Amino acid sequence: MTRFDRGETKNPVSVTPNNETATRITADETFDTLFQGKLKFFQSRHGYRCSLDALLLADFALCLDGEHVADLGAGNGVVALMLAYLHPSLSITGLEIQPAMVDRACRNVQANGFVQRVAIRQGDVRKIQDALAPGCFATVVCNPPYRRLSAGRISPGEERKIARHEIAASLSDFLRAGVYLLALRGRMALVYPAVRIVDLLQSMRSADLEPKRLRMVHSFADASASLVLVEGVKMGRSGIEVLSPLVVYERARQYSTEVEAMLTGKAAC
Repeated sequence: MTRFDRGETKNPVSVTPNNETATRITADETFDTLFQGKLKFFQSRHGYRCSLDALLLADFALCLDGEHVADLGAGNGVVALMLAYLHPSLSITGLEIQPAMVDRACRNVQANGFVQRVAIRQGDVRKIQDALAPGCFATVVCNPPYRRLSAGRISPGEERKIARHEIAASLSDFLRAGVYLLALRGRMALVYPAVRIVDLLQSMRSADLEPKRLRMVHSFADASASLVLVEGVKMGRSGIEVLSPLVVYERARQYSTEVEAMLTGKAAC
């Protein structure tokens, strides 16, 4: 799926940080924006960078007023930031294993003035009981590593390698952690490669997370699906709603009307 790398699209764009943020930006970072400049964030210049997947997940997740939300594998905190912007009443906790990304996510929270509503913690989803209390969240969101260790070339750089490959945790590890955090009938939303949809749905059921909403994502209307968005309910009953497909582009480098609305921050999830 298309990445949000600098210069590739009009959103996000790189900007010059102000004096306060400039004291913390490193030579390996860019300071970028989303939602027409209303959301700001640091990300690594050469390491893991925000992709369209994060935006689609934030838009897809069903979040109700006043809920407590957990973001597993929070990375630079971009999904948590989007949710905080789209839903001003949410309280959000992000969990990330990589120290450098935890530091960057904390600075992103500060840069957007979300300190009172968004907390970032360093922790391992495989040891979720050491990081967060059980049953305390109404919603969990997760953009887990897509690739098995045995599948294809390993991404260069430690940051991208851990974010993209099941090195520090597997899909099942993230699902078990999500179920641990959720209250009964709580929801977990994920974005995952369409080619692994069977793995995802089967693993969700095995973790007592019943798939309830599903949406396929296509780069173009006539293209095969590249991603799938799925929401499961902890201990939910069987029966799933298959939503209309999401098409990213109308033509080359021109986003669909729906994705354009997401990019402006007008399409709340």
